[in-house]
Amino acid sequence: MAIDFKGQTAIVTGAGGGLGRVYCLELARRGANIVVNDYGVSLDGTQTGETSAAEELADQIKKLDAGVALSGDNVADEKGGKNICELALEKFGQIDIVINNAGILRDSSISRMPASSWESVIDVHLNGAFNVTKPAFLNMKENKYGRVIFTSSAAGLYGNFGQANYSAAKMGLIGFMNSLRPEAEKYNICVNTVAPLAESRMTKELLPAELLEKMKPEYVFPLVLYLASQNCKSSSGIYNVGMGLVNRAEVQTFEPVNFLEENEEFLPEDIEKRFEEIHNMEKSNSYSDIGNFILDFIKETG
Repeated sequence: MAIDFKGQTAIVTGAGGGLGRVYCLELARRGANIVVNDYGVSLDGTQTGETSAAEELADQIKKLDAGVALSGDNVADEKGGKNICELALEKFGQIDIVINNAGILRDSSISRMPASSWESVIDVHLNGAFNVTKPAFLNMKENKYGRVIFTSSAAGLYGNFGQANYSAAKMGLIGFMNSLRPEAEKYNICVNTVAPLAESRMTKELLPAELLEKMKPEYVFPLVLYLASQNCKSSSGIYNVGMGLVNRAEVQTFEPVNFLEENEEFLPEDIEKRFEEIHNMEKSNSYSDIGNFILDFIKETG
């Protein structure tokens, strides 16, 4: 079956440029109504009041004969997230897809990072995803259908110097997704996370030009649109995507080392003796929820 979004409504945050813009256009080409959310800020989150990119995008969507509504609300604000969802319901009657794409950067080493930079980045990436997803989720539950996509980053999955705030927010989204999944699956709502490698305002400052040339946003949208579609039945996936490459990432857990199997005492020195054994990941497992992890963990106690 061809993937299309006729009659569906998608909210895309941070949609004025880069990946968000491409998501909007490609969804619209396949029949979706689009709520274009863009707060009009600079890369560090300072509001500029610049709305021309979002307005130009809205005009392009109209030319594709798709419905469009333009939102200038701030996802970092709880009321802003609610306003975005209320706009979608007012204009189109339902919410089928949420792509949490909004983000800012305030990079620095941890020793020089003010609390305001930590809080601002967490507010947009992590709290912003909550502020939009919660009210959208309520509508999805009523309709017994929905698709939610979070945007993480290789910086969150693997770490990056000078991005402790950004990395913490991006990894926090993984925890958000994993805990949302069991609640969502009861209502035919799939939740997944992408970690894009693509040219954007963020990556332009970090990567060389010859690499950016290979990192077109057009090489990311196919995965995102698939995850946003009815055809996708999978949840809790984490996917690196970029340059035409896609792979799945996951948290792996090694089978536990039992320190009380033959001894009554359990001391720090015992950890030191078997630390290499603890670090060995040859026999590792992945888990879809904490219950299965705990069951496997306690099996090793006998």
